[in-house]
Amino acid sequence: MLGAITGDIIGSVFEWNNVKVENFEMFEFGSKFTDDSVLTIAVAEALMNKTDVAESLYKWGNKYRNAGYGGSFKTWLSEKDSPPYNSWGNGSAMRVSAAGWIAKSLDETLLLAKGTAEVTHNHPEGIKGAQAVAAAIFMARNGSTKAKIKDYIWGLFQYDLGRKV
Repeated sequence: MLGAITGDIIGSVFEWNNVKVENFEMFEFGSKFTDDSVLTIAVAEALMNKTDVAESLYKWGNKYRNAGYGGSFKTWLSEKDSPPYNSWGNGSAMRVSAAGWIAKSLDETLLLAKGTAEVTHNHPEGIKGAQAVAAAIFMARNGSTKAKIKDYIWGLFQYDLGRKV
């Protein structure tokens, strides 16, 4: 959670100004939390309390209406009990970190990640992205090597993690 939120704040100033260097100021002027932090907290709350993910996203999203949501998510927030909108964007992966921490097995991790994604990102690619991130977190916290995580993510999701910055 701290890593997800810290990374969101650090990266906030680069949101529309992509930087491909390793040497940069960690907390630049204008750094702030974004929609990714808000929704990470919402998902964590739902998973920890075993409550409805959609309700938690709706509650937290509406509490912080100006956090930087995309158009489809803003529309989803406008009405309680909105259906999923078939997104394959990265939002489901950006908010899923708690699933990798709460789950007690890799299978449970994938199931929880799917549940956190499909309330909005019910396209197969939206679900895959959330599952891949959660699986990597679960494996890392349980002592898997980078190579083993990389092989698992490639084998199950065909995501190439071989690129360098």
